[in-house]
Amino acid sequence: MNATDLRIDPARLARRLEALAEIGAIEGGGVCRLALTDEDKAGRDRVLGWMKELGLAVTIDGIGNGVGVRAGREGGAPVMTGSHIDTVRTGGRYDGNLGVLAGLEVIQVLNDAGITTRRPLAVAFFTNEEGARFAPDMMGSLVYAGGLSREDALATRGIDGTTVAENLDRIGYAGPAPCGDNRVHAFVELHIEQGPVLDIEGVTIGAVDSVQGISWREYTVNGVSNHAGTTPMRLRHDAGYVAGAVVAHARELAREMGGDQVATVGSLRLSPDLVNVIAHTAVFTVDLRNTDEAMLQQAEGRMETKVAALAAAEEVEVSSRSLARFPPVAFDADMVRRVERIAGSLGHSVRRITSGAGHDAGIMAALCPTAMIFVPSVGGISHNVAEYTKPEDLEAGANVLLQTLLELAGA
Repeated sequence: MNATDLRIDPARLARRLEALAEIGAIEGGGVCRLALTDEDKAGRDRVLGWMKELGLAVTIDGIGNGVGVRAGREGGAPVMTGSHIDTVRTGGRYDGNLGVLAGLEVIQVLNDAGITTRRPLAVAFFTNEEGARFAPDMMGSLVYAGGLSREDALATRGIDGTTVAENLDRIGYAGPAPCGDNRVHAFVELHIEQGPVLDIEGVTIGAVDSVQGISWREYTVNGVSNHAGTTPMRLRHDAGYVAGAVVAHARELAREMGGDQVATVGSLRLSPDLVNVIAHTAVFTVDLRNTDEAMLQQAEGRMETKVAALAAAEEVEVSSRSLARFPPVAFDADMVRRVERIAGSLGHSVRRITSGAGHDAGIMAALCPTAMIFVPSVGGISHNVAEYTKPEDLEAGANVLLQTLLELAGA
């Protein structure tokens, strides 16, 4: 059989997606596998089992990234695909998981057809892509590509007060393989869009040409607790008020700047968290994103100015720390054109698109030529138990991935 005639088995891909979604399953069809939890360990164990069944040479590095390599006719740097299998607390079954399991499906197709590529092929899952438990997000790929030291990553303390190192040891995924200085010929990641564009426009394949810049910052406001009924408004030092004003300002800032600017306060905790007590402490996050680095810096500056003004007016103290900061990324132009061409040759509608979410591919782009393939998210819903991509779109994306990897690896 000619390699260009190869196609994935959609039923087999669906079975693996279903089997992985059983681990950490939550009500409504969603999944909760926060990074380095027992559920994440069980998910890793299942994926590693599949890798070994497919005959891949598996390694785990010092930050817990898992890589399975299929030998080529020649040695050298592999063509790699993959994504992540950790989820947010209210995640769906496709985010990240599709990219890893579609990679395994590609390997299965080649095994069944008895085809050996010229270059090695690798399938990877990266640790803590979501950043929901440990910041920054894309941690595993960042260490893999040399953008973050293993030591700093291991020392990161999560939302439950424990460190990455403690949890890697606990679940048995502090691997022996070295981190950093990894050679990769090219990297391709299949992912659901997690936005509404492809679904609204009725387009099957997104050839991702760039990823938005991301700025995550955590603010801590310290005021004074007092009685909610007896303290006049003019005499309050209300941490909750400052937090609420920032929530409103985030929306106003995005509207005023327009374009691709988005702003979100996704986490907010008040203390003592009582109905009749003025909050003395507020801890909240601000997520700013833009496709343009200069505009993202402007948004950061305007947010800092607003927070400082609110603190001065309310006579409270504010401190902050960066949780994650990634500039916008442009993917390799030749790789983007390759995805477009292959999608078209397979009869799929295709358009270029920018990713509003961060991805491991955005980190790997610093290491090698990189591309992403998007498939539609129905209703643009993700990080939600209702996340859904139609079976025919999963199949289309996986076939584009298959043919892209075959071209890059030399079938």
